[in-house]
Amino acid sequence: MSLLERVSTLLRANLNDLVEKAEDPERMLKQVVLDMENQLLQVKTQVAIAIADQHLLEKKRVEHEQQSAEWRRKAELAVSKSQDDMARAALERALSHDELVKGFTVQAEDQKQEAYNLRQALRKLEQKLSETRANCEMLMAEHRRAKVIGRATKARQAVGNGQEQTLGRMKSKVRVQSTQNAAASEILAPDTLEDRFKTLESEDKVEMLLSEIKNRRALR
Repeated sequence: MSLLERVSTLLRANLNDLVEKAEDPERMLKQVVLDMENQLLQVKTQVAIAIADQHLLEKKRVEHEQQSAEWRRKAELAVSKSQDDMARAALERALSHDELVKGFTVQAEDQKQEAYNLRQALRKLEQKLSETRANCEMLMAEHRRAKVIGRATKARQAVGNGQEQTLGRMKSKVRVQSTQNAAASEILAPDTLEDRFKTLESEDKVEMLLSEIKNRRALR
């Protein structure tokens, strides 16, 4: 499985099922965050490699363009000296470099797209990781409160209020599970149209604030 496929699978993971089946929800949530952090590190590394490869391919393309131009210059020189055979040989070299230029151009474009895809995956994963950390903290706090409630319930049961407190514990469990499901669904839900407009509005606000800062500095 490729790195991008692993990231996509991680983002689409059904956290609801994991929470429901986990014997230790806190440990499971911490593991989810750890997995995301590990994938984030790998994506960052691959982004750096992809950009470096792109620059290398572009450098090779430029080198072959320069060599093609040089062989054409030599062909013109040979023609000026009535050395047609040398001119033909030089032009053959130039055409060979032209083919290499085409090949490196295609590879550079493919690598550019790959680097773009990795940068997008990195941005998405960074955003999801931040959201997941916050929501996991919330879920773990809720889980700890549920355990405290459970202990308090047992204590009250010991003084004869068992039936009522059993019902309270069940309500607490249902509420915790409902909160976990809602939070988990929010973490991994795909971006909606409303989310995308919210992002655009946020970007506009950022640009407006940036302009205000620049205007204030310009008036000093």
